[in-house]
Amino acid sequence: MATFPVINLEKLNGAERSTTMDKINDACENWGFFQVLNHGIPHDFLDTVERLTKEHYKKCMEQRFKELVASKALEGLQAEVTNMDWESTFYIRHLPQSNVAEIPDLTDEYRNVMKEFAVKLENLAEELLDLFCENLGLEKGYLKKAFNGSKGPTFGTKVSNYPPCPTPDKIKGLRAHTDAGGIILLFQDPIVGGLQILKNGEWVDVPPMRHSFVINLGDQLEVISNGRYRSVEHRVMTQTQGSRMSIASFYNPGSDAIIYPAPALVENEAEEKKEWYPKFVFEDYMKLYAGMKFQAKEPRFEAMKATATA
Repeated sequence: MATFPVINLEKLNGAERSTTMDKINDACENWGFFQVLNHGIPHDFLDTVERLTKEHYKKCMEQRFKELVASKALEGLQAEVTNMDWESTFYIRHLPQSNVAEIPDLTDEYRNVMKEFAVKLENLAEELLDLFCENLGLEKGYLKKAFNGSKGPTFGTKVSNYPPCPTPDKIKGLRAHTDAGGIILLFQDPIVGGLQILKNGEWVDVPPMRHSFVINLGDQLEVISNGRYRSVEHRVMTQTQGSRMSIASFYNPGSDAIIYPAPALVENEAEEKKEWYPKFVFEDYMKLYAGMKFQAKEPRFEAMKATATA
């Protein structure tokens, strides 16, 4: 089986730029996921993010999770659970307006570090979107502009921990799904694994790698690229040993952004493909997604098409 793609972004600045761009394009077309190294975010800063996140979980989240497990009778499961996930999470909104000041229990240091983290991740997301534009033959800035809506993009971070699970065969850390939005940047635990993606009908492990980011494409990039790039199903498996940290930042369209295939990518397509992807308001898609997250994406696209033609 092919190896999970790892891209050294430093090589964009030299003689290997063309080869590196080809690797990014192949990952977007055939994997929907890739891992980036040498992305410009200092390693010592990422170490601080990891330390503070793990400290916060231990101090503020771990006991709550244990109480939740007890209240939901999730210890010693005998049958598979398909309507819940084995995860402890909180969510920080960055754009269009930050809520980091309102989140309880964060230390001042952690709050300030996450503000800085958001700025760095927003810049990295926009750099990657421009690389996608170059590979797709779209003008620079096209994808950012497509995401903008009237108030710019929406951007937020889901901070998760996946604690040790005594019955990993009975419950997932996170059930299989594709991501609804645009581009997702994941800073994951450097030691404890669990993330898997579906490729050619088989689940493939995404290897933990210190100081890297795992990048994946959401449904909106599939639509805008007219299917050239794909959002891909992924899941988190539970482990009996070790707690897995996961910090996923979602750079998504603004709520009123109108999403549709880029005209330049439709013109040369066969007639049957031209009509496949719908045109819709991102907020309407998210309302549909809320009830269909853990189902296949194709019925969501069909439902949006039906709404558009009604």
